[in-house]
Amino acid sequence: MRLDDPHEEARRVLRLCNVCNYCNGYCEMFRAAERHRTFSDGELATLAHLCHNCRNCWQACQYAPPHPFAVNVPLVLAELRLLSQAELAWPRPLGHLGLLSLVVTLLPPLLVLLLVPIEVLFAAHAGPGAFYRVIPWSVMSLAAALPLGWSALALAVGLVRFWRAGGNSTGAEMRAAAPEAIRDAILLRNLDGGGAGCDDGNGPLSFRRKYAHHLVFAGFLLCLASTSVATVYHHLLGLEAPYPMLSLPVVLGSLGGVGLIAGSLGLLALKRGADPAPIAPAAQESGQLLLLQLLAMAASGLLLLALRDGPAMGILLALHLGTVLSFFVALPHGKFAHAPYRAAALLRAALERRNNER
Repeated sequence: MRLDDPHEEARRVLRLCNVCNYCNGYCEMFRAAERHRTFSDGELATLAHLCHNCRNCWQACQYAPPHPFAVNVPLVLAELRLLSQAELAWPRPLGHLGLLSLVVTLLPPLLVLLLVPIEVLFAAHAGPGAFYRVIPWSVMSLAAALPLGWSALALAVGLVRFWRAGGNSTGAEMRAAAPEAIRDAILLRNLDGGGAGCDDGNGPLSFRRKYAHHLVFAGFLLCLASTSVATVYHHLLGLEAPYPMLSLPVVLGSLGGVGLIAGSLGLLALKRGADPAPIAPAAQESGQLLLLQLLAMAASGLLLLALRDGPAMGILLALHLGTVLSFFVALPHGKFAHAPYRAAALLRAALERRNNER
């Protein structure tokens, strides 16, 4: 289902929710909406990203279809998230993101097959610097830095636009509210569904979605830590990859890869059994693409680790590089862009709570 005007539908629905107040215990979105009597487009975008899509309100709402009011909060907020990301994106959103991601993933393996001599590509390289005998360090670094830098800039522009559209605040106010927002982001407090867990369409309310999200988040941070430590090893200690199995970069990366795979598979499984009525199909597709990208990065990285001393190392290295580049290219236009917007929405909610307590 695609709403004709998500902004007007959100205003209608949230006014009804403010009158009813039945779902205010489920998450911060309802409590934040109650602090407003009118809703600007920027405020609606903040509320949409504040929603963690636990869908408890969908099951609890007495005005949900087939009631004439036809209230469907998760759907309208999902549509608003998509719309706000498209409107705030810089440059304009890329079309056919799935196809683009596949092309970028396969490009490095194709290039090494074309440009690297077969006797080098499929030789068994071992020891420090083995990776760079297939793909030079400068080539890998430049190939990663360019799309990552561009995507980081694009995300930053979108985030500034998002914050300004929701209202202004002083630096001191933001610093004071930041600890609450960071706590809510790390603990995923709003995925508690008011304390009973989420309605994921796979039986009673549970914390399965929350635990799977924690695994993905922890896995991502561990992989980031692995890359950071490897950067220190390379530039400050003069040590070249690949590193020993029990070295800190390998241990962190391995744990991170396992976490990404376990969490992503868990979320994909939960999506399969979910009730389609409160779900925006485009949001579902965007979320699945991100999870598949994370799976591809983690699985190719672990496979490269397992087979790095054999003749398959070169092509696996290129494939892993392709999965990383695909993730970087999609950052500002896919599901991942929701993460910084949600963090900003949590900061906005913490600011409003503090102002109301004065």
